[in-house]
Amino acid sequence: MNSIFKISLAFFVLILGVSCNSKQKKKQEQKVEMTAEDILGNSDYLAISYGGYRQISRENQPTVLELKEDLKILSAMGIKVLRTYNVQTKLPHAANVLEAIHQLKKEDANFEMYVMLGAWIDCLNAWTDKEPDHNVESDQNEGEIARAVALANKYPDIVKVIAVGNEAMVKWAASYFVQPNVILKWVNHLQGLKKNGKLSKEVWITSSDDFSSWGGGDSMYHIEDLEKLIKAVDYISMHTYAYHNSHYNPEFWKVPENEQSLSDKEKVDNAMLRAFMFAKKQYSGVVNYMKSLGVHKPVHIGETGWATISSGHYGTNGSRATDEYKQGLYYNHLREWTNKEGISCFYFEAFDEQWKDAENPDGSENHFGLINFKGEAKYALWNLVDKGVFNGLTRDGKSITKTYKGNIDALMKKVLVPNTEYNR
Repeated sequence: MNSIFKISLAFFVLILGVSCNSKQKKKQEQKVEMTAEDILGNSDYLAISYGGYRQISRENQPTVLELKEDLKILSAMGIKVLRTYNVQTKLPHAANVLEAIHQLKKEDANFEMYVMLGAWIDCLNAWTDKEPDHNVESDQNEGEIARAVALANKYPDIVKVIAVGNEAMVKWAASYFVQPNVILKWVNHLQGLKKNGKLSKEVWITSSDDFSSWGGGDSMYHIEDLEKLIKAVDYISMHTYAYHNSHYNPEFWKVPENEQSLSDKEKVDNAMLRAFMFAKKQYSGVVNYMKSLGVHKPVHIGETGWATISSGHYGTNGSRATDEYKQGLYYNHLREWTNKEGISCFYFEAFDEQWKDAENPDGSENHFGLINFKGEAKYALWNLVDKGVFNGLTRDGKSITKTYKGNIDALMKKVLVPNTEYNR
């Protein structure tokens, strides 16, 4: 090998190395620079609502190690944005989730996960034996907002959204709801911190609430403070639950006369298409109300989901909306639509959480997860098990397997046809 060739080869290797390092550095810089605007509505950044609680009480906080297990599972599913709900002092779950993501990023430069950080908002006397005063806010709200800001500043590469309240304005939240002026106050406070450089200007501020609270339904919500709130947030995070409406507003759910002769499976399939259209209609209601105010900004879905077990309103003796097959159909309908339309959908939820209705193990609130207490992927995720995306991953020492041992016939035997004669 002559000396000229050796020099040329060395120069080529040097240039190639510089180029590779430059690309790697650029890729890392791009990760750091990802903003809420880049992430929300991006189908490459699937979103989900997340709680890592394993036990029947939130006093038993999941460890950072347990949270890291969950995050690896969610990452394998293509999830890159999580929604959490509160940063209360006695419940360090959200702070631990952020620390778990931070550690995983240090361990693997390619690990990518972001958070929509929720700050819980209550009215005066919420969750006490006293009468809730919905016109006065809890004195705990100020600390909740301060803790959210502190976490956003501590983990600026992870926290991309702060949500002020969860279903905090909808009037059926009788234990704790507040008037829109309370949410507006704290949204304006956070926007002010952004302007003053005390919170990153790239963090988007919203409130995550029922479609009706955002003006998409009853005109009773159409008040001046809501209009101001819609103009103050960076985007609207709305909730829609066809599942619950199968009991509270069942007309769309019942099998119509012209479908009575169909097979049971066809009746169920059609009912789930109607449920999907119900969700789309509520979404459109919010968008249309927003536009009627002369406002044009993103509207994303902060929550929607479907439970797989119910001993109450939605089970065998109720609307019969509940089973894994229906959840799978709903999940796929929502993902396909939102991905196509550029809507983030924080699907509710990742894992079953048994603390939500601790005294009733078969209560529907315990069973909205896509993965159950045993670490089994429900029907909606069977295809991911088949693809091997969970290979090598465990939850509480258990590999991720299919419910019903993957037997579709066994699963279908549990499917309930919507109750046409249902009277709530």
